[in-house]
Amino acid sequence: MIRPRYLIAGEAALSVEFGTTIDPALHARVQALDQALTANPLAGVVECVPSYRSLSILFDPVVTDHDTLIAAVEAILADPPAVTATGRTLLVPVAYSAAWGEDLPSLAASRGLSEDEVVRRHTAATYRVYMIGFIPGFTYLGGLDPALHTPRRVSPRLVTPAGSVAIGGQQTGINPMDMPSGWHLIGRTPLTVFDPARSERVFLFAAGDDIRFEAIDDATYAALAADPTALPRDLGPAA
Repeated sequence: MIRPRYLIAGEAALSVEFGTTIDPALHARVQALDQALTANPLAGVVECVPSYRSLSILFDPVVTDHDTLIAAVEAILADPPAVTATGRTLLVPVAYSAAWGEDLPSLAASRGLSEDEVVRRHTAATYRVYMIGFIPGFTYLGGLDPALHTPRRVSPRLVTPAGSVAIGGQQTGINPMDMPSGWHLIGRTPLTVFDPARSERVFLFAAGDDIRFEAIDDATYAALAADPTALPRDLGPAA
């Protein structure tokens, strides 16, 4: 197994990088280390942040340092921990149309597909939440059908609506709030993805969750949007 790279990220952070690609097996190593550090916390560690290929370890430099953490991680990886599935499979309702995702017609045309076929392919896949980032609650999802891979827009929009479901390159994602984006908008979910006022699940999704999308009509969208307690349907543990 390839030894990870250790990257010094300022005086209070260490990045443990396992590779350079978007790959489920590589991400499993990230999750395994994250779970090991959660189960047996190291002195001084404040937070661990998983991404596609690395785990960022944030720490108090008064309590510990980079060399101490590297030695501790090396000891953990000497007997590699197995990843335990802790995520959920969540069904997310989405209204797909030009009214809800203005780039759907142009994306379909660029891929040589009908709009219905884009929706069929987008809802057929199961997506892994690899990381949360860019802004609070934004989901980076792997598993997009290659037929839907589309380069990002040449001219990003300064504002795209909260709940937008979009495609950028080989990824798809869900906007947690109004935000700038160069991704192609193909639909919108009525669910509130990020709500700091919620007592639980401030972020609806977490790294390690699996997401499936379900096409809904405008009436269903309106009903769910009017319900502040609406949540994705939990289909059970992630694969």
